[in-house]
Amino acid sequence: MKNKIRLASLAIVMSVGYSYLNTVQAQTQGWGEGAKLEDAEVVVEKNRVNELPQAARNFEKFRIDPPSNEERNVRYRFSDYRLPEQDIDLQMRVLTIKQDELTKLYGNYLKAGLGNYASLYLKGYFHNKRSETSDFGASVSHIASARGPVDKSNSAVANSAITLHGERYVGDFTVGGKLDYGRDKVFFYGYEPAVEGDQEVDKDTIRQVFNRVSANGFLHNQTSDAPLQYKGDVQFRYLNDRFAMSESNLALKLRSEYGIDEESAFKTDVDLSFLSQKDSLSITRSFFKLHAAYERQLNAVRLTLGAKVAYTGDTINDARKVNVYPMVRLAVEPIKGNLLLYAGLGGDLERVTLYQLTQENPWLAPNAQVADVNKGLEVYGGMQANIANYVQLNARVAYQNFRNLYFFNNSVEDPAKFDLLYDDGVTNVLNFYTEASFNYSDEIRLGVKADYNSYNMASLEQPFHRPELMASVFGTYNFYDKVLFNSELYYIGNSFGRITRPDGTTELRQTDNIVDLNLKADYRFTNNFTVFLMANNLFGQKYERFVNYPGKSINLIGGVSYSF
Repeated sequence: MKNKIRLASLAIVMSVGYSYLNTVQAQTQGWGEGAKLEDAEVVVEKNRVNELPQAARNFEKFRIDPPSNEERNVRYRFSDYRLPEQDIDLQMRVLTIKQDELTKLYGNYLKAGLGNYASLYLKGYFHNKRSETSDFGASVSHIASARGPVDKSNSAVANSAITLHGERYVGDFTVGGKLDYGRDKVFFYGYEPAVEGDQEVDKDTIRQVFNRVSANGFLHNQTSDAPLQYKGDVQFRYLNDRFAMSESNLALKLRSEYGIDEESAFKTDVDLSFLSQKDSLSITRSFFKLHAAYERQLNAVRLTLGAKVAYTGDTINDARKVNVYPMVRLAVEPIKGNLLLYAGLGGDLERVTLYQLTQENPWLAPNAQVADVNKGLEVYGGMQANIANYVQLNARVAYQNFRNLYFFNNSVEDPAKFDLLYDDGVTNVLNFYTEASFNYSDEIRLGVKADYNSYNMASLEQPFHRPELMASVFGTYNFYDKVLFNSELYYIGNSFGRITRPDGTTELRQTDNIVDLNLKADYRFTNNFTVFLMANNLFGQKYERFVNYPGKSINLIGGVSYSF
């Protein structure tokens, strides 16, 4: 029996040992080709796969172990957590920008001053602050002198104005308008000096007052990137005086440009004007002008070809009703942005109204005969240059032919007033214009301008009250935003006017060569308060720009301005 037990024990031990040896051999040989337990190992792996669905039921949230740092899942979660950090960084940068506050705008100011000749100077300007949707404001002005250069209050002057303006930005469109009212008071003080025994001039009979009203509205898309750029304007102007003269003018304008491509464009301009003038007679004057042009950029060359068709209802000097002007312009830019040379020919019909004539010469006689200026032919050439971004040069020469170019001359009935005269034929004008300016860092600005016109008259003996040469030299200096100086020295050449004496005889008189120096200085106490001093005609000449009308001598005005 004991032997049987020993044999059984030995058999068990040998079986266990044999199993152990097989296991060791499998671990030693691995899963390489030819291993005896290959099939068994496959079976074992397959069994593991078969057991996976059962293990999946154990994937519950509270039993998931945190993934290791190397796994993809962790990197994905890390990116998610960085998103809030990026938001915080952006917010911090915005706060940094806000710390640099924008410069405070003073959109409103008031100016007041007093001067000799019992002068009063008042100005006000009111405007909204920064806005991306609208721009609106108002201005008022009153500049007057109770006394003047001749017979004290008989040569007084007063100019008052109030203006309202506004714009509204709606997408790519800008719509806006402007409303002006002006009142100008002058005196016809160009009468012959009284001699002993003569009756004194009645001041009320020489007083003239103009009331001006102007209203216009516009719409444009010139701030957009649309290929068709346009601007439409409608304007109404009204003028009257204290001698029953009135003028109303309704004008419409359209400016458009269509960009065909980057090198070419087509432009079209249209002008319409319907004018009614009432004096001793009632006159209506219509006006139409169409300008079409094609522009082409060829490397450094820009060519413009076009034409103007214009119509006027004037009858003075048998004015030509319908006019056609060919337009050719050739521009070359050998140094891009620094040098431009151009030449061309063309013509134009220019609208003339009493509204603008009385601003140029307020001593017009009643029943003025107004005609549009017809520039029949103009041949011109010029250049523009920019040197080191500090010096800008502009020069132009032109030979022009005019019909109905107006001239001022003393009236036969009253030499203190002026009639409009026209050359019976073609007036030839040779014009030279040049301008140069120097700008340095908004601190120093210097400039010079000169405009020379040589007139060849057809019937008039002189180009009355049109000087040949006008020139000016100007400069500004900003001293640390504390002191600002402005100066202008200008020259106006002499001109001529023929007066008629009471006995019927006439005399051709020559006006003065005018040399005038004006200075202005502003001293800023604070950002709000500034004191100023203006000095006009420092050379003290009582020169005549128009025959019988001497100007003021030295005129000083000092005052203070307040910005808010």
